[in-house]
Amino acid sequence: MARDVLIVDRFAPEAAKLRATFDARFANPRSTGADRFVWDYWHVPGQYTALRTPAWTYFGKAVYEQFHNRLVAWGRETLGCHDVSPPWLSLYVEGCRQELHGDLPHGPWAFVFSLTRWRERTFKGGETLLVQNEVLDFWHDFASVRGVEERELIRAIEPKFSRLTVFDPRIPHGVRQVTGTHDPREGRLVIHGWFVQPRPFVRGPLAPRALEQRIADLTGLLGSWLGALPIAGLYSVAFEVDRRGGVRNVRALSDTTRVPKSNEAARKSLVRRIREEIAGWRFPTQRGGSKVTLPLVFERG
Repeated sequence: MARDVLIVDRFAPEAAKLRATFDARFANPRSTGADRFVWDYWHVPGQYTALRTPAWTYFGKAVYEQFHNRLVAWGRETLGCHDVSPPWLSLYVEGCRQELHGDLPHGPWAFVFSLTRWRERTFKGGETLLVQNEVLDFWHDFASVRGVEERELIRAIEPKFSRLTVFDPRIPHGVRQVTGTHDPREGRLVIHGWFVQPRPFVRGPLAPRALEQRIADLTGLLGSWLGALPIAGLYSVAFEVDRRGGVRNVRALSDTTRVPKSNEAARKSLVRRIREEIAGWRFPTQRGGSKVTLPLVFERG
């Protein structure tokens, strides 16, 4: 179960065609075709430097829709998020980078899909950087006799070709500065955005109204279970409903819920109680089995 990062290698077979579109447009550096002039040079001093363009308008409709539909379907089944934000295509060449930042309130999960020729790269840098969880609560178990180095403070994820990296965007993150190339075809190239609109997703004949009633009942219980627990994040559960209406195979898909360290035992008790409650649900009989993804969003001001 994912708590902060998911990595899926060889995520999309469309990667080769998407990359080929980009390479073809930059094959002749003297070309003056209109499709070379769609890039925005995004520069916020001290924070962001990259070239970017809307991904959904850059690529051919057929191949992009195949990729987009694959990404959306994966987000629904794995995260409980119904859609993705309009994705960007970003290019990093000499000097491009992102300093550490957090994304709020774009969506509960961020994604980076790489079209970078990582194995053949000529540049340095380009990794996605995430602050380690231990740093976010650095003083909890601080030891004066133990030194720390960058790898213990920052997690670096390589943007390998066709790798999908999904992470909790509240975690401070960035992109290591790219150095060593001015050639667009040799830079860091990624499609990125956020998974958005957490809501239930059903595959099968289960009636939406029946599920809505159970969710309403659970919401009422959560009001008393939570008390003053300062919890925030997304907890996504998957389960199956058999033909007789019984629930089985309840499991957590992902869990970004966070509390102060002193409340961690209470958080674990809460999510366990949620799973147990769902396992006891009963639904009307149906024509066949159904599979349900149920995301629960917790927020605090």
